[in-house]
Amino acid sequence: MAVVLILVIVAVGSVVFHLLSPWWWTPIASNWSYIDNTIIITFWITGFVFVAVVLFVAYCVFRFRHRPGNRAAYEPENKKLEVWLASVTSIGVAAMLAPGLFVWHQFVTVPAGTTEVEVVGQQWLWSFRLPGANGKLGTSETRAIGDGNSLGVNPNDANGLDDLIIEGGELHLLVGKPVKMLLRSVDVLHDFYVPEFRAKMDMIPGMETYFWFTPTRTGTFEVLCAELCGTGHPQMRGTVVVDNEADYQTWLQEQQTFSQLLAASQEETAIASSTSSSKIAGVQKDEAGGR
Repeated sequence: MAVVLILVIVAVGSVVFHLLSPWWWTPIASNWSYIDNTIIITFWITGFVFVAVVLFVAYCVFRFRHRPGNRAAYEPENKKLEVWLASVTSIGVAAMLAPGLFVWHQFVTVPAGTTEVEVVGQQWLWSFRLPGANGKLGTSETRAIGDGNSLGVNPNDANGLDDLIIEGGELHLLVGKPVKMLLRSVDVLHDFYVPEFRAKMDMIPGMETYFWFTPTRTGTFEVLCAELCGTGHPQMRGTVVVDNEADYQTWLQEQQTFSQLLAASQEETAIASSTSSSKIAGVQKDEAGGR
């Protein structure tokens, strides 16, 4: 009878622990409460089935325990029971899948008027690119990455010259404004994830993925990488700050455009080249004087 008692304790204890657990999701900060609701539905369905199965096993252990003179009845098939089990299982699976499909449709259907922000992941750093005054992001590709162009923005695309580049810094978003996150990786698999936003997506080298959300409250939130991406994976952290209109506009004014970064890089290259040439000329002069 100890087995019966243990099974009952497991069933009841699991429910009590779930209801009283101090570990739960972080407070949501986006429109994706649908995802929370879908997970809760799954918890209730799977939890009910778990408790029902464990208690049924406990009942069977008690009801059909060994007693002298009793013999088990052999019944290889029971069509009525099989139909009942298949029907209940189908209803349960459909109840779990239907909300998920509904939410997934919303997740990949980006509403009109959404601002685009590019997120670039690399070992082990988050960088970001926002559209400039023209409101359009320029094209980009990994092969264009180089000095002064760490995100691979196409310098021949006029739409990209005024793009705002944030290399390894904070990303600021406007509260209440839908944003489409364009995700790109330059090396290995990454996954841009802010727990409070409830939305994430894998970043795959060679292709662009996306998701969208609407920040619903101001605050500072930590960015995590939810895909094992190498030895520095635990340290691949970033920051997203959700601002009101005034703070967001102030932050935008402080950011450098792609054309400014290109100009600064070309200037540094020219200075370095000039310094190198001067050193070479000085060495040659010294050698000539020595002779």
